[in-house]
Amino acid sequence: MTDRIWTAALLIIGDEILSGRTQDKNVSQVATWLNVQGIRLKEVRVVADEMDAIGEAVKALRARNDYLFTTGGIGPTHDDITVDAIAAALNVEVVVHPEARAVLEDYYVTRGGLTDARLRMARVPKGAVLIPNRYSGAPGIHVENIFIMAGVPHIAGAMLDALTGTLEGGDPVLSATLGCWVAESEIAELLGETEKAYEGVQIGSYPFFREGKTGANFVIRSTSQAVLDACTAALAKELNALGFLAVVGGI
Repeated sequence: MTDRIWTAALLIIGDEILSGRTQDKNVSQVATWLNVQGIRLKEVRVVADEMDAIGEAVKALRARNDYLFTTGGIGPTHDDITVDAIAAALNVEVVVHPEARAVLEDYYVTRGGLTDARLRMARVPKGAVLIPNRYSGAPGIHVENIFIMAGVPHIAGAMLDALTGTLEGGDPVLSATLGCWVAESEIAELLGETEKAYEGVQIGSYPFFREGKTGANFVIRSTSQAVLDACTAALAKELNALGFLAVVGGI
């Protein structure tokens, strides 16, 4: 493995997300999947179904990350313009991918045939390869460092499954959680000092209020299991010494 940190961005495309009609469920599954691949999800952006907005976001996000994943806007309707926008951003033409056409013809042979609308789902930026879709036939698209996926969560998940093990990445981020009935402000200095004492460690604090009491869960992250274990044990010891019982696994 390598010390290099590989990064990715996620671009969520769709008026329905911005209007509140649809609640996005892809951020969590993309982030979780990326971590297993040894890739950090560094940023997420949501844009409307507009050519310029999509193009601007694609150019910016793919330039400062190793990978860009997009969800939404690759269906059969007139407002599914993700392929067109990304092709324009890459300065390439849109073509019908012969393999995608064949897959769709086979899928729709008993479902009314391949109409012009359905054929839209075989359009790709020139030079792209396909990402298999075991659910609805319509494939995802991989072009340069961009992975174009469906917005429907279970279909996007299937496309991620098809990509498993195919991307270059680093060490996966490991994590451990400690929970305490304590206001995070009371132990903020301890958290900072502990994080600094262990190279490559990040400690996130997530407060909550339950049963009339204030508490917090502390998530310790590292790419090294040994460092993670040592830092977690040290933080638990210090919390206990202060009189705050550290609950392994969180509260």
